Amino acid sequence: MPASTSIRVVGLLTALVVPAGLFTPVAAAAPGGDPVDAVNTFIGTKDDGNTFPGASAPFGMTQVSPISSHYAGYRYDDTAIRGFGHFFLSGAGCWEQGGLVSSLPTTGAVGPGAAFDTTKPDTFDHKKYASPYTHEGEVGKPGYYKVRLTGYGGVDAETTATTRTGVERYTFAKSGDANVFVNVGQANDKEPVTASQIRVVGDRTVEGMVESQAFCGGKPYKTWFTTTFDKPFKSFGTWSPTGGAPGSKESAGGEGLRGAWLTFGGGQVTATTAISHVDAFGAKLNLASEKSRSFDAVRDGAQRAWRKELSSVDIKGGAKDDRTVFYTSLYHALLQPLTGNDADGRYRGFDDKIHRALGWTYYEFFSLWDTYRTQNQLLALLRPSRAKDVAKSVLAIHDQGGWLPRWAYANQETNTMTGDPVTPFLVDLWRFGALSGQEFKAYQALLQNSREIPPASSPFQGRSGNASYQKDGFVQYDKDFPKKGQDTDPNHGASATLEYALADCSLSIMAAGLGKRDDAKALSDKGRSYRTLWDSSVTDRGFTGFYRPKVTGGDWFTPADKPYTPQSPDGFHEGTSWQYQWLTQQDVPGLVDRMGGKENVGKRLDDFFAYSDLLKDPAKTVREEWVVGPYNYYNQFRYNPNNEPDLHSPWMYTLTGQPWKTSAVVRAAHTLFTNAPNGVTGNDDLGTMSAWYVFSALGLYPAVPGTGQFLLNAPRFEKSVVHLENGRDITIKADGANPSKLQYVQGLGSGSQRAYVGLEQLTRGTTLDFRLTGDETKATWATGPEGAPKSPCAG
Repeated sequence: MPASTSIRVVGLLTALVVPAGLFTPVAAAAPGGDPVDAVNTFIGTKDDGNTFPGASAPFGMTQVSPISSHYAGYRYDDTAIRGFGHFFLSGAGCWEQGGLVSSLPTTGAVGPGAAFDTTKPDTFDHKKYASPYTHEGEVGKPGYYKVRLTGYGGVDAETTATTRTGVERYTFAKSGDANVFVNVGQANDKEPVTASQIRVVGDRTVEGMVESQAFCGGKPYKTWFTTTFDKPFKSFGTWSPTGGAPGSKESAGGEGLRGAWLTFGGGQVTATTAISHVDAFGAKLNLASEKSRSFDAVRDGAQRAWRKELSSVDIKGGAKDDRTVFYTSLYHALLQPLTGNDADGRYRGFDDKIHRALGWTYYEFFSLWDTYRTQNQLLALLRPSRAKDVAKSVLAIHDQGGWLPRWAYANQETNTMTGDPVTPFLVDLWRFGALSGQEFKAYQALLQNSREIPPASSPFQGRSGNASYQKDGFVQYDKDFPKKGQDTDPNHGASATLEYALADCSLSIMAAGLGKRDDAKALSDKGRSYRTLWDSSVTDRGFTGFYRPKVTGGDWFTPADKPYTPQSPDGFHEGTSWQYQWLTQQDVPGLVDRMGGKENVGKRLDDFFAYSDLLKDPAKTVREEWVVGPYNYYNQFRYNPNNEPDLHSPWMYTLTGQPWKTSAVVRAAHTLFTNAPNGVTGNDDLGTMSAWYVFSALGLYPAVPGTGQFLLNAPRFEKSVVHLENGRDITIKADGANPSKLQYVQGLGSGSQRAYVGLEQLTRGTTLDFRLTGDETKATWATGPEGAPKSPCAG
């Protein structure tokens, strides 16, 4: 979860649930009804969930959503809308998140001394001309958004989208002339626009370019656009940093206020915008390829596309809010990565040259440190054909840039976050069959990434801690190590070591599968490198032994003014040793041995989850004893359900012989996901948290990268059916499932005593028939020696 450059602790009061009744008219649907109606796109628009409520097609290039004062675009509590932008990420944590090419309907004369005074440059600042709005009647559904702007005499604003275009329809209540302001010099809050250009073309179209800064302090990149209207302009003009110019057809230059106003005869106006990261021709082509259709036809098409995606999972049971939370989570998980190529297949590569994807879709915007843990596997399971194009896209980045990415934004590597997420990401895609025909090409790229370091001239940072890791088995902790972007591995040496080891273990599985036995053995050994950082002398909260960073040369890191504590942030990225101690799921026996046996592991897990308190009051324990602030990563010893490093940790109970406790912890964590604007825990991180919810609610979780194994827990719903692309179904039954209570697995109908299932069984089509109980003493299922899968890199 890439953090904002300003760390902010969100208090418990901001985490309180907003009454679900505020959203029932928009989001609720009868059980078994249309999944599109079940989605509430306002979930996650408060407390830094950082989702957007506006319209997008599945995996669309263009999103149309309101902009208020938040860096992610829209915040539910804000009182004014500055415009409707045409590019957004869903749930990302850094600033610089888009909102490009913003338009807003207004009324009033534009000219010298008029309501919009062209002699005063700040007239055209979107903070000043923003319109108040009301939540009454506001609608947020897949492919459709509607809001009532209460300024300018009242305007109903609606948005919808196709894969490469966004469409707005503005209905003015006030008679007389009306305007649409198209702002190219401003975007989301804290999204610098370094250059922009807009031109009036004919009597219905504007086109131009916006150069803005990439995510997490990345480099500037360009977005071209074309916007066409369904009726001609009565008049027009442009503005620049010096003010407005009636009748002007162009404004271009560097940073500063820039845009155009377009005046119509009032009534209703529809605008369609296409963007491209290739060139102006690409934007025009994208607009033409979608053909001219009415707003209603586009909206209906978008919702048909979403209905197809969301209907890949049918659920039965639970209350209306349970259904809404589930389908909204599935929706958020299927928004990205984003389509990157224009309608003719062209896309801008990592060598800044134009390439063409013929017969496949090039995708971009890869938040790999997040998505490798959940969203990647969900997409690969539900949409393997799309996952194959995702894999091909990541390999194209390697072909063009020479290295594999970590956080790829548009056509550049931002070097955001640490570790080696691309390895488990691609290895899982291999396991799911998405690398068919490219296995050896991918393997060589991954091997290069695992063992080498990009040269200083490369914009990729790669495994910047590899010199120490390959020689001594750990990444040194060096806060002053130079970096090419926001992050570098030695700045967080301990967590980077654990991430490298997990990645190497996953790659060893792929090496073995490709017949590379020597590589497999070496990589498997590397998968146990985490052991170099285990300090058996460190104690905390009555437990002995924790991971501790080492500095160059191999000495333990010790703060200058106090003893080392595993609750400190030193050496760990967005977490502490307490959270990262469980990031060794590839070698559970090794971890158990270091912690002094399974009984001690169980006690440590119980303390980590405040398990005894959780049994008494799950919701209170989650909100008062676990971490609830989206950026409150450090100085913590509890489970942090808001961030990625310990997302899998509830299943460590299963891997160490206590699977019933996994079910209890997961049910407790579900209380953080609600049908409310603050109903996402932490940043959603391009669908990562939402995919976690989908998997855990189904009762399946991919805890160990590369294995293709899904650990089982008590499902949330009485029946779930996952419809696979191959025409087969995964049917999950759990008679008596009650989301409002803690429940445990008493057994499976098949009689299996294994708390896991393999990918091969799932993709053949299977039925998992869970028998649930509310009595913890009866939950003895899968507690024997065969209950948990074997660790792939134990030794």
